[in-house]
Amino acid sequence: MLDIKFVRENQEAVAEAMKNRHAEWDGAKFAQLDEARRESIQKEEALQAERNSLSKQVGELMKAGQKDEAESVKARVAEIKAELEGAGSERERIDAELRDLLLHTPNMPSDETPVGDDENDNPEVRRWGTPTEFDFEPKAHWDLGPDLGIINFDYGVKLAASRFIVLGGMGARLERSIINFMADTHTSRGYKEWWLPVMANARTMTGTGQLPKFENDMFKTFATDMEGTSDKEGDNLYLIPTAEVQLTNLHADETLSVDDLPKHYCAFTPCFREEAGSAGRDTRGLIRVHQFDKVEMVKVCEPEHSYEELESMVADAENILQLLGLPYRVISLCTGDIGFSSAKTYDLEVWLPCYNDYKEISSCSNCTDFQARRMNMRYKDPENFKGTRYVHTLNGSGLAVGRTMAAILENYQQADGSVKVPDVLVPYMGGVEVIEPE
Repeated sequence: MLDIKFVRENQEAVAEAMKNRHAEWDGAKFAQLDEARRESIQKEEALQAERNSLSKQVGELMKAGQKDEAESVKARVAEIKAELEGAGSERERIDAELRDLLLHTPNMPSDETPVGDDENDNPEVRRWGTPTEFDFEPKAHWDLGPDLGIINFDYGVKLAASRFIVLGGMGARLERSIINFMADTHTSRGYKEWWLPVMANARTMTGTGQLPKFENDMFKTFATDMEGTSDKEGDNLYLIPTAEVQLTNLHADETLSVDDLPKHYCAFTPCFREEAGSAGRDTRGLIRVHQFDKVEMVKVCEPEHSYEELESMVADAENILQLLGLPYRVISLCTGDIGFSSAKTYDLEVWLPCYNDYKEISSCSNCTDFQARRMNMRYKDPENFKGTRYVHTLNGSGLAVGRTMAAILENYQQADGSVKVPDVLVPYMGGVEVIEPE
């Protein structure tokens, strides 16, 4: 959430940033609410000052034996109490409306984030490896998987719905191997691993920015009684769209010590996304499904170090792709394509022969203090400043497991229809070097 003081003092800059992000922003409404809030506070303070003064007068009048005058003043004090209650309710209403406006407002893009309209304006930063070439006609992973007997899309529909998948045999083993390899690699580079709930409450989802704006993209659970109905809204939970939600919120409402920073966390979780706005996009295969596995990285750090932490996070994600031998490129997202909570984002795109193109496999973002402000996560550094400051939070995919499997199947396929296992995964696959039809 943006700092209200910053917005108040930089309204033109905020309006320009929201325009570049193609985000809705009602500057006039903010100004009106902000002014009403300040007037309400001033009114409350004036009434409190009058009440305090009159209360003091009551004691003095009673001492002087001026009982009638004292009763008159008491009556005014009672009136002020009622007025204060009304003014307080009005301020709370304004505060709620102002908070709702800011909760729907995205983060300010970094000065380093390129200005652009959409994904076509994302500049390429670098490439690693070269696109895989074949001396035979390669298959798409949505054909390779079923032919090998390791991916079954029909079972996914049978058991749940479209855009759910079932893995069997070497497919299940490969998924598990990729997860363990990623988690082991990140922990070897200093990340602390966590095992997390895959459901989160509304406060947690609000902390990282999924709520309230993106509720339609979430899968939500409903608590029910024996009759199948419930009015207990507080019992409703959301299936997490990424482990970022849980990892970042671990320290919500906490004040950390600077000595404990930075924090580098990682976790594997299943992830769930409604994909409400993606009709017709990447509907085949493993690229855009409702449930997928991912190993996520999260960092919590001092503001002065967040952009260098972003670069090292990208390097950690790149390391996974390099160890797997998968060609990829890094792009910098422009203002029209950047995520809601992010100030700056790099996407890693892996080469997928079936598309003859690169597809996103990781997104690494610096959210500055945007999430920390929403979840009230601060730190103290007594030697350098008084009080507390908001931390900066970062998150990145390390990596999306299903897309990694798709990339392995397509880039490592062989002419006979088998798939070579990347060398770093062979130990995790129990020594299996080639996946053959089951």
